[in-house]
Amino acid sequence: MAFHSLATMSKPIPHISFADWKYRFGCLSKVANARLADTDAIRGVSRTLQNETLIEQNWATHDSNIAMTERIGELDNWLEIIRKAADRLDAEIHSLQVEKDLTERELDSFAGPIGVINDVFISRDGRLRSEMTYDEADSEIKTELMILENNQQLLAKCCKKAWEKLSVLSEVRIKIKMELEDKLEALRVDRTQRELDSKSIVISHKPEATRTPKNFYSYENWLDHTKSIKRMAENEMTDAAAMRESLYVCRQRAITLLQAQQERTEHIIRRRIFATQQARNELYFQQTKLKDAMQRALHDIEGLENSLMAKKNSLKLAETRLENRTQRPNAELCLDTAYDVLCVEVEKQFEIHRCLQEKLDECRSNFNLLAQHTQKITLDMEKKDNALMIDKRLLDIRQEYKEKQKGLAVINPNAQTDFNIQCTNTQDLIPKT
Repeated sequence: MAFHSLATMSKPIPHISFADWKYRFGCLSKVANARLADTDAIRGVSRTLQNETLIEQNWATHDSNIAMTERIGELDNWLEIIRKAADRLDAEIHSLQVEKDLTERELDSFAGPIGVINDVFISRDGRLRSEMTYDEADSEIKTELMILENNQQLLAKCCKKAWEKLSVLSEVRIKIKMELEDKLEALRVDRTQRELDSKSIVISHKPEATRTPKNFYSYENWLDHTKSIKRMAENEMTDAAAMRESLYVCRQRAITLLQAQQERTEHIIRRRIFATQQARNELYFQQTKLKDAMQRALHDIEGLENSLMAKKNSLKLAETRLENRTQRPNAELCLDTAYDVLCVEVEKQFEIHRCLQEKLDECRSNFNLLAQHTQKITLDMEKKDNALMIDKRLLDIRQEYKEKQKGLAVINPNAQTDFNIQCTNTQDLIPKT
């Protein structure tokens, strides 16, 4: 019986030969070397790829930063341009509003001259019958009223256009304000995004980050829109400046035309006063001469009456002689030479009496005519005094209104009339009152 110190039984699995084991070992070694080589190659390529992608990433981020910086700069430039346009638009709106207010104030101020003209018409209607004439002063006053009405229509039309332009400017201002708000918001967003980097804590993956937003604008459309906003503001400011200048020109033209016509009207009224005063002075001179002529005519009438009374006694004497001589008796009652001479004397006395009576009647009729004409002249002088008072009052009313407009106290209500009298050197022609 054999003695075994250890069990020599083999594990019940397939065994390989040493050659196979060696071959297998060699294959594993070769594969390991190949894998190591591949790993080195992959590691090198990976490092190269990492470096290249890092460079590309940095450059892409740099380009994005540059693009966003340029975009921010462009937005900032356009924002400043539109803000300046908005400031100029605000200034233009304010200036146009000021011009409109001045024009409306000037339009309201026409109520005063129209009231003065109404008083002028009412006063001139107070003239007496023979002085109610369609003279040059009346025509000039009507022309002044027509100019006032035309100025009212012109300035009212200008104010309406200015109001419409202010409405348009307000709409443009709202659009520019909205544009400024949009650009400020876009600038805030872009600056916020520009400040982000890869280490920011607010970054995250976003779904469909490259999608096209709804209601988007292309860059060309955005630029055209921005330029159109600026162009619209500039065009409206140009129109507003033209409107403002038009308001100023119309207002100054209205003021100039009215002042010129007022001066012409006052000049014509002064001429009318001068002509009326001259006519009144001429009538006064004629009245004085007529009164002197009446005194002379009255003296002549008294002389004729006395002469007629004296001639009646002579006639009575001749008739008495003839009548008493008829009392002669018988043959003494003859038609002698004394009878013929007495008859001739009576005829002469009758003729003298008739001539004196006719002349007396003529003198009385002439005296009555002188008295009637003197009365007419007196009445006409009263009418002219009334017309002079009215026309002078017209100048005083106009002067008082001017001084009231200037805020001056009226010290002498007849200052302009006195000045006109001094300028025309008519102190001696105007009767002292």
